[in-house]
Amino acid sequence: MSNANLPPQKQMTTMLGHPVAENPIDQMFDEVYAHYGLRWQFWKCDISSENNIAAAIAGIRALGFAGACITVPYKIISIPHLDEVDNDVKAIGAANYMTVKDGRLIGHNNDGKGVVKAIQKITPVKGKRVVMLGAGGAGRAMAVELAWAGAAHLTLITRRESQGIEVAQTVTQASGVPAEWMQWTGEVLVPDNTDILMNATHLGAAPELEPVPVRWELVSKRTTVVDVITNPRITPFLKTARDKGCPIVDGVEMLVQLAMQIFEEWTGIKPDEAVFQRAVAKSLGE
Repeated sequence: MSNANLPPQKQMTTMLGHPVAENPIDQMFDEVYAHYGLRWQFWKCDISSENNIAAAIAGIRALGFAGACITVPYKIISIPHLDEVDNDVKAIGAANYMTVKDGRLIGHNNDGKGVVKAIQKITPVKGKRVVMLGAGGAGRAMAVELAWAGAAHLTLITRRESQGIEVAQTVTQASGVPAEWMQWTGEVLVPDNTDILMNATHLGAAPELEPVPVRWELVSKRTTVVDVITNPRITPFLKTARDKGCPIVDGVEMLVQLAMQIFEEWTGIKPDEAVFQRAVAKSLGE
């Protein structure tokens, strides 16, 4: 049998994080790979300790993976273990996926690009005052990208002062947009004139479905409310906002927007958004 008659080589992709069980990304990517006739497969790898992340990343290269996503809590501490990072990672200080080129692992960050595209389907970002709850690896990327997209001001509300101040400084340094930190203690008091309110924490994710402690009477109905959680699509945070009459943006929409870019980087195929939307809906049993 000649090599020309052999089927295309099977390619493996993965996501490193903890926890990963509830994330629908593997089923979504597998559906899209199948749609485009690719012999590719997506695995989720639960790395339970940061002590193992260096070995896990080295395994991406050793096992010949075509690419990998990086999720919480490893978006920042993974960077020293990569061979190279792009300008977005340098500015943001976190990576959410990697490409593999000639055996070299190259870190990228499009978390913020996904959230900006998702929000702009509902409301413009330019000139808006944004309040973000949490500022981890995904949150810091989103904060910077929102500033780059023209947000007028960002307020970062976190429990850890050092984290909030550092990310606020990163936003202003990268974009020139003013950003400030507020302490998260007890119920969140949303500042007046907030145009976009975003939950960038894990509160509300399945299976716990913890509510985000917000004083909702202080949130205007004109405020667009955003959640990064992908499972469930409508979190307790978004349900409360929707019931109040606020426009909402769910984390699944963000996932679709960033996943399409990652898919194109890995495969060289520009995907149809409808394919991704059907795939993620199927993976969530919708």
